[in-house]
Formats: sequence, C-alpha cells, structure tokens
Amino acid sequence: MILSCQNITKAFGTDVIVSEASFHLEEREKAAIVGINGAGKTTILRMITGELEPDSGVISIAKGKTIGYLRQHQDVNSEASIYSELLDVKKDLLQMEQSLRQMEEQMKLLAAKKEQDQLRGRHDGSGSGEPKPSGEGEYEALMDRYNRVLTEFENRNGYAVKSEVTGVLKGLGFAQEEFDKPVCTLSGGQKTRVALGRLLLTEPDILLLDEPTNHLDLNSIAWLENYLLNYDKAVLIVAHDRYFLNRVVTKIIELDNRHVMSFSGNYSDYAQKKAQLREIQWKAYLNQQQEIKHQEEVITKLKSFNREKSIKRAESREKMLGKIEVLERPFEVNADMHLRFSPQIASGNDVLQVRHLSKSWPGNPLFSNLDFDIRRGERVAIIGDNGTGKTTILKIINELEAADAGEVTTGSRVQIGYYDQEHQQLHMEKTLFDEISDVYPDMTETEIRGVLASFLFTGDDVFKRICELSGGERGRLALARLMLSRANFLILDEPTNHLDITSKEILEEALRNYSGTVLYVSHDRYFINQTATRILELKNGNLINYIGNYDYYLEKVEELTRIYGNTPAPQSTVTVSSSKEDRARRKEEQARKKRLMSELKKTEERIAWLEERDRAIDGLLLDEAVFSDVEKCTELSIEKASVAEELEQLYSRWEELSEQQEDAVS
Repeated sequence: MILSCQNITKAFGTDVIVSEASFHLEEREKAAIVGINGAGKTTILRMITGELEPDSGVISIAKGKTIGYLRQHQDVNSEASIYSELLDVKKDLLQMEQSLRQMEEQMKLLAAKKEQDQLRGRHDGSGSGEPKPSGEGEYEALMDRYNRVLTEFENRNGYAVKSEVTGVLKGLGFAQEEFDKPVCTLSGGQKTRVALGRLLLTEPDILLLDEPTNHLDLNSIAWLENYLLNYDKAVLIVAHDRYFLNRVVTKIIELDNRHVMSFSGNYSDYAQKKAQLREIQWKAYLNQQQEIKHQEEVITKLKSFNREKSIKRAESREKMLGKIEVLERPFEVNADMHLRFSPQIASGNDVLQVRHLSKSWPGNPLFSNLDFDIRRGERVAIIGDNGTGKTTILKIINELEAADAGEVTTGSRVQIGYYDQEHQQLHMEKTLFDEISDVYPDMTETEIRGVLASFLFTGDDVFKRICELSGGERGRLALARLMLSRANFLILDEPTNHLDITSKEILEEALRNYSGTVLYVSHDRYFINQTATRILELKNGNLINYIGNYDYYLEKVEELTRIYGNTPAPQSTVTVSSSKEDRARRKEEQARKKRLMSELKKTEERIAWLEERDRAIDGLLLDEAVFSDVEKCTELSIEKASVAEELEQLYSRWEELSEQQEDAVS
C-alpha cells in the first residue's frame, strides 16, 4: 500500500465537505475520485499533498515515496521556451551527461600524458621495475568514476532525454514549431498542458491529476491514456471524462454526500454497480415504506372496530412497528436538476446547407471548400484536433465570424440556439436573475426562480453576479438560457466542459429526447457516443463524414486511414457509411429494440395494475361486510393468490427484459 486515508474529515466553517472518508491506493494502481461538482474531490487531493490539513483522520504515504500534483488551473509565467521548460525537469541527467563529456576529455588528456610518460621512460632507459607514474593511477580512478556515472546515466535512459521531451510535447498537442514559444505567452489551457508535461517527466511515485483531459484534443487524450496505462507507478485522477476513466482506471472512489465508497473496475463497472446498489436501496426503502403504510392502515382499521380484541391486535402491531429501523430515503442523483429542450415550432426537413466554405488566418489556413448538409432530427458532432477550425465553423454559422468564401443557408422555420464554450453570451456584470429576466421580460419572478432552481440555483444564489460563478455554474446557467429559447436547432460548442458527470448525463438524456436538430463540437468521447447520430471529422482542411456514433467512427477510421494515409482526401467531404449488410443489421437491431421496449412497457403496466389490485383485495379483506362472508373471502383469497403468482412471473420477466435492454444499449 502506497497511500492510505483513514477516517478523514474536512469542513470549511459549518460546511462539512468530507466525513470520515477511508480509502487506499496500492503501488502501480490507477484509481479515480468521482462525484458532483463541489463534492470535495479537489479538497481530498489537496489534503493528500499536504496543502490542507484534515480536521481529523490520518493520511499515510509510504516512506520515501514522491508525490506529483497537477492542479486544474496553472499560473506558469516562465520566460523559458516550452521545450526548455520541460527539458529543465531532466537537468540532473543533462548535468550528468555534461560530466561524462568532461571526464571523457580528461581521460583523453590523461591517456595522452600516460603515453608520453611511457615514451619518455623508454627513451631515458627507465626499467619496468620503476613505480607507476602518478598519472596512471589518476587515470584508473577517473575511469572507475566514469563507469559508475555512465551506468546510472544509462539505467535512467539518459540518452533518450531529448527525444522523451519531444515525444511528451507532441503527445500533448504541441507542434514542433511551437517548441520555442515562451511559456508566459501561452493561453491558460496551453500552460496546463506544459505543467502536465513537466509532471509526467518527473515520474513521481504517486501521480495526482485534477481534470488532466481539460484542454486536450482527442489525439492528445488518447496519447495520455496510453502513457498512463504504461506508467508503472500509482495514479489518482479526478476527472469527468468517462471514456478516459473506462480506459485508464481499475478502481473508482466515489465521493457522495460527504461519504466515500470504493468500487473495483472502470467507470462503466462502477456505474452498473452503483445503479444496482441504488435500485436495491430504493426497492428496500419503498418496500419498507409500503409495509409501514400498510401496517398503519391495518392498525387504524382495527382501532376503528372499537373492540377489545381488535384494539389489542392494533397495539401489538404498533409495538412491532416501533421496533422497525426506518431506512433513510436514498439520495436521488438526478432529482434536482431538470433539463428539457422543447422547440416552439418544427423546422423544415432541410435545416442547414453549407457550400464551398473556406477560412484561414494569416499564415494559418484552416479549411477550404467544405460542403455538408444537416437535416431535421440529426445530432451531428464535429471532431478534430485543436486549432483545425471546429469552433470557427460554428461561429460562421452563427454569423459571429465571416467566412473567406462559401455560403451558409438555413432552412425554413429554423430557430438557432447557441451555446458558447467561453460563455461570452452571458453578461458577467449581471446577476443570474437579471440575466434571465432581461432576455425573457415576460417571465414572472416566480417563474424565473423556478427555472434557476431547476438548475441548482436557489435562495440568494440567484442574486450572485455571473463573474462570481465557477465554470460549471456558468455552464448550467447557459443551459438554462438555451432551454428557455425553445430553439429547434441547437449549436453547442464544448457543452460538457466544466460539467460534472451527473450534469453530463442529464444533458445527454435531454438531447436524446430532443425533437429538434443538434450540431456540436466536443472532445468528450463518451458524450459523443451517447448522443451523436453522425460525426464530421475535420482533418487536413477537409471533412470526413461518419454515419454513426463514436464507436462506429473508431471502427471505420482505420479503414479510411489505410485508404488516404496522412494526405488530404481528394474531396472536401468524404462519407464513410455502413455497407448494405450493416444497414440491414442496424435496421433489424432497431426493430428488436423497439419490440423489447414495447414488451417492457406492457409488462410494467401489467405489474402496476396487479399491484393496485392486490392492494385493493387487501382493503376488501379488511371490510367487515367482506371478511364475514366466507364465500366472498374464499373468492378474494383465490384471486389474491393468483395475482401473487402472476406478479412473481412478471417480476422475473421484467428483470430479463431490463437486462436485455441494458445489453442492447451497451
């Protein structure tokens, strides 16, 4: 065990963040801390590094082990170049190499001196019995020292230092021509990438990463995944990138409502286990509540008979009821935030037409001659490396940037709703309440408060200025504005940035249920996989069209790479679609899913009816006019047994259908 946290508690004032949390990390283990924004994930990392002290509990780190910590936000203002900043991490190896070169020069001089001494000895007739010259002993001592330093240098892979630095920089998305840029001139996201590169090169025994995939494009994230998978030391990650967590980690540490619980496996394993656990908790809670309600009704009914025997039976039941350890109502993760996009009117079938679109910046051509169409009901994701022009395309469509050439045409009755990743459409000096009321003046104060509450802004929070909000809070406010717009064509630029996993899942569900059209840019592969019906990859200045989600894209991208290699495709837009067999298989699969959902719905409706009938029979059996009628009681008892038998069969069938549906979705 390399790291142990035992019963740690941390509060800020009266706000308890973590309560008696315990977990551990083994050597070479890859684990993630997950939880909603504000749950205390970063607080735990800061306590592990010693930046914060826990109020109680013990944090133990194995003796002699080093910790490296990547913060979410970096304040790096070095005048050094990007390359020099990372190379500085390996300065001890560079100094070792320099020392080796110096010793080599010294050995050359000593060897030359030794040779001269030998020649001089032969010339003046010195015999072999004379003592060794002092230079020879100095040479041997230097050679011994040189061999020791060289062995350490080679063991630490010293010859590969510069190529290692170059590989990390390129892996993190820096082009060769950017290596000489001073760090102080970089953007916040670029500085974070530099800090991540430095940290990886230090190779600490425990690597703490807080949102490491922020500011990375898809290729850089894939590179980081492979790097961490091959990293032979411990890693503890805070991240909302579920695809990334699925590939990298083998343990999930969940921080939920101040408490910690550990789950083995990746994120999907955790989500499945968590759902099962939550279902068990809910079922136990609801069953107990139902039993309590039933017992209370029976007690009330027995007392109403006002007979000594009935009253005694009621009192006996009350005693039994008082001994029950009442279960707490399970915390509902998605209960508080409500997001539903509802278009005011339906658009025409042709939503967007783009023809011969071109754009370049001085010395930086982005794309040229792009053609693509978007039709009603599609959810299209644009993906590609950073700097290829994805956001620029969205801005051109929204008339926030001018194209160099080409035309953008929207269809009939198209109403656009735009989500900007920088939230520039929000007015930073306004309060949340004013931001909504100024855009929608017809809304009442109660209505505005209701909308903001559905996005987790309650009480005096509505009077906070937007500039005081976190990135995640600004994202939720922007989503609230977008929802109120009732647009039928949503254009979203990195909508999942700064959102926690729960909020992402709510957004995914809202987009899947949206009857309008969606075009978005995202680096969140899990989000893309859950929402996209089509992917446009911007590569080498051209668009490649994949008719499917992210998993389908991965299947086909290798095939396309074999065809075109790293050269631009011959057309501005290449379509990669499924074969006739693929389409038939997909159609059959969709039909199967539809039949499955239909049967599941019918089963649930039948269960609900039978459960209601079972409760009705219980009520009838308590009716004096009924339980005094032997024939009627017998009839109802037979029916109750029949209902119970059918319910048991339906419960089993429902479980089978639910598992089949889960398999179909996954």
